[in-house]
Amino acid sequence: MDQMLTGAFIAAERKRKGYTQKQLAEKLGISDKTVSKWERGNGFPDVSLLLPLCGELDITVNELLCGERVSEEDYCRKAEENMVNLVREARESKKKIVLSGMVAMLALIASLSLILVAEVIEMENWIRVLLAAIGIVVLVMGIVIACILEREAGAYECPSCKTRFVPEMGEYIMGPHTIMKRKLKCPNCGAHRYCKKVLTK
Repeated sequence: MDQMLTGAFIAAERKRKGYTQKQLAEKLGISDKTVSKWERGNGFPDVSLLLPLCGELDITVNELLCGERVSEEDYCRKAEENMVNLVREARESKKKIVLSGMVAMLALIASLSLILVAEVIEMENWIRVLLAAIGIVVLVMGIVIACILEREAGAYECPSCKTRFVPEMGEYIMGPHTIMKRKLKCPNCGAHRYCKKVLTK
């Protein structure tokens, strides 16, 4: 699923219907910033908005996912492609999350091992300091790589408006979190809540 293609399609169909971004947003009960974000390819409508959006634009969900009008003979083939793409995206996100956990764990084990060796084995002080410093660098780099992988896997869903979004790296790092939730500010409704991690954008 190409968000840029889908965004351009939403914009074209909105204009065809003679709606401004604000008019379409009012009909859907969302902000015009959200519609603008979709049309720029920076986000995708929440599942709860797919049918209302398609109804307003006189298109099918399948056409929305394809980013183009679909003829009757191509409809089933395109629907199957869209389903396969959604499953593939969810699998790739799951792999990134698992890889993120593995990287963090390996970095932790490697850094603790280096620090432990520096503490336990007799050696000159400068070597001890060097090993401890390398251990800290390995830990920090591992955490950074794990954060990048986890942030890019899927998206976060706002519990207030159900918008799915990928947070900025700074907000992601600073946000308090549990295993599958992170406290973030929703770019759509502005709520600062614990958002659930989801595997598809």
